Amino acid sequence: MEWMTTTLAAAEGVGPMGQAIGMGLAIIGAGIGIGRIGGSAVEAIARQPEAGGPIGTNMLIAAALIEGVTVIALVLSLVLSFV
Repeated sequence: MEWMTTTLAAAEGVGPMGQAIGMGLAIIGAGIGIGRIGGSAVEAIARQPEAGGPIGTNMLIAAALIEGVTVIALVLSLVLSFV
């Protein structure tokens, strides 16, 4: 029974560490996603300059959706830290 209390005491700080890792992964994933969107949009505009307007609009909408999901993930992580 002593090993169980020792294990639980050692695992007490794992929650905040997991939370920090999850928040970091969410931010890194959003950065990679927005970078890929931007790179693809620039490449598409270079191939077809006359379609620059719609491509830019679609790029901004996709980036905003990614940012929205990232903010929701960060807020959810912070809310769970206080529960």
